[in-house]
Amino acid sequence: MGTLLELYNFPQLSFGPFDSILSDKAQFPSLYQMAPRDSSLYRGIVQVLVHFKWTWIGLVTTDDLRGEEFLRAVTGEMAKHDVCAAFTEKVPVSERRHEESELTFMPRIMASPSRVIVIHGDTDSLMILRYSQIFLFSTLKVWIATSHWDITMRSSTFESYNFYGALTFKYLTSEVPGFKSFLNSIKPNKDPEDIVLKDFWLSVFWCKKRYDDLGQENCAPNATLEALPIFVFDMTMSGLSYTIYNAVYAVAWALHEMLLTKSEIASEKAGESWLPHPWQLHSFLKDIHFNNSAGDLVFMDEKRSSEAQYDIQNYMSLPNDTELLVKVGHFIPSAPPGEDFTIGEEVIDWGWLGLKTPQSVFSESCHPGYRKTIEEGKPVCCFICSQCPEGEVSTQTDVDHCEKCPEDEYPNKEIDHCLSKVVTFLDITEPLGMTLALTAVSFSFLTALVLWVFIKFRDTPIVKANNRALSYILLISLTFCLLCSLLFLGRPTATTCFLRQTTFGVVFTVAVSSILAKNIMVVLAFRVTTPGRRIRTWMQSRMSNSVVLIFSGVQVILCGIWLGTSPPFPDTDPHSESSHIIIKCNEGSDFAFYSFLGYMGFLALGSFTVAFLARNLPDTFNEAKFITFSMLVFCSVWVSFLPMYQSTRGKAMVVVEIFSILASSAGLLGCIFIPKCHVILLRPERNIQEQIKKKVHSKG
Repeated sequence: MGTLLELYNFPQLSFGPFDSILSDKAQFPSLYQMAPRDSSLYRGIVQVLVHFKWTWIGLVTTDDLRGEEFLRAVTGEMAKHDVCAAFTEKVPVSERRHEESELTFMPRIMASPSRVIVIHGDTDSLMILRYSQIFLFSTLKVWIATSHWDITMRSSTFESYNFYGALTFKYLTSEVPGFKSFLNSIKPNKDPEDIVLKDFWLSVFWCKKRYDDLGQENCAPNATLEALPIFVFDMTMSGLSYTIYNAVYAVAWALHEMLLTKSEIASEKAGESWLPHPWQLHSFLKDIHFNNSAGDLVFMDEKRSSEAQYDIQNYMSLPNDTELLVKVGHFIPSAPPGEDFTIGEEVIDWGWLGLKTPQSVFSESCHPGYRKTIEEGKPVCCFICSQCPEGEVSTQTDVDHCEKCPEDEYPNKEIDHCLSKVVTFLDITEPLGMTLALTAVSFSFLTALVLWVFIKFRDTPIVKANNRALSYILLISLTFCLLCSLLFLGRPTATTCFLRQTTFGVVFTVAVSSILAKNIMVVLAFRVTTPGRRIRTWMQSRMSNSVVLIFSGVQVILCGIWLGTSPPFPDTDPHSESSHIIIKCNEGSDFAFYSFLGYMGFLALGSFTVAFLARNLPDTFNEAKFITFSMLVFCSVWVSFLPMYQSTRGKAMVVVEIFSILASSAGLLGCIFIPKCHVILLRPERNIQEQIKKKVHSKG
């Protein structure tokens, strides 16, 4: 029909949904679309889905070009927000196809697990939804309808499918003054020639004919349209009616302007007709714009027409069987983000579904502490919940990725937020630190006591027999070595980190060098026995002192190079323990650290070897057996130290090193000097010259 009218340039005003195809002026030069643009409607629908976290929904649209265009737009927008379509139903637009699909159309929708159905189309094309029957079946679906389908238009029979609790997008329009008063004044007897109104009135008010007077109907005298239920007659102006209202107004304005122009030049005497030709209206229609009686600005030029704005309405049914549409939100595409969409969730009545907001998801939500893992080959809405990796948290539901905690924080047990890490170090005030400190002080006091015994009994044979000077040096170095362990306690500072390893390394090297010198002196004493040999001159004390100085000097040089190139410094370790930030000393150069440990191990191995070779010399003058056993303890401690030191972190690492220092020092003290103190203090009869000579002669 439109193509035929186009041949004669008849103006055509389309009040149906806006169609981009009809905007082609080359193909439809005489067509004017009154409906505003719906190009953003799909965004509003998706915003509703995202707001209620509905990710598994059904789509119902008409099987035509407009339906295809809507599907393409809405599915693209849904993909941006991880919303999936459980099914897509295309409603046939022909009446014959309605009859074919009526029996299976609604059952297919109801069989879907999706709880939310989006409907796109207009009242005529979605006629099948009015008459598809689900006998004695109450719905458990939420329907979201677009602006062109009047959701209230349905059959009034008990078995018919209802849409209580649905959400519908309606054009945001101003109220037309006097419209409701006009509707309330409508009566069939005011316009007897309007047969359509008369038949409608007889149908909805159940008027009965009086048999005594054929042709007369018995209707309630006070019947008004306002008394009808909403599914029979809605007193509010629909979006479709509003576009018709504007179309009639536009024609009236165009005719008014045209007749004003003609009245200036028309001549009644010439008999010219005041009725205009239809094609003459184009010049007035295409440029006309006006404010209608509702106060809204109307443009006939589609390019100047703005995007449609929408009220979001909820289809409610009150306990007294009253039905109504209540505004619960709005969608204004042109508004700034954050202000374009609002919805009052608390005022929505979900119909048969109750007061609680229904859920429509394929997979249950992932709680905080978990993340979504998409199953391979399935839509993004089909996922499983995986716990966040170590060190990461998720604070919200349904997150795709967990967030890593900052270095100074760690995840809580629920993995839903980060907690501040506790700064930790081996404090001398805590029980473990206090125990180690008391142990170090006790052993150092014991070592000092042994030194006092050796000094007091310095002229006895057992003290003189094993080089008194080396014994003094060894005892003093052991005392300082035990006290060095105190540097490892407390919060590391630049000073303590600088002194820890180097002081311990030099002092312990002096101790091991003293043991090595004692072993060398014992071997020389019993292997070089021929009088007058030049090598006996090396048996003086200067040789033993030289041994200690040389070997200790090498360690001092190594430590000097270490401190000069890459010295230790205070550092933090936030990774070794999940809930703590460890304050530690960074050794600076691992190579230098293990070099000075290796040098001490080399000296200890040398001392052990020399002592082992001298183990069978006479017992009275020989402490090689005790030194052998002490070096065996020493080497066992430090060989065990390396793997334990590498496998521990934090305070445990410091404890391992302090324990190794205390154990090795105590081993040297106990194995070398305790037996001698036993003789000096408890067996003085064995510590005399005559007893020594007898023992030597008996062995000879």
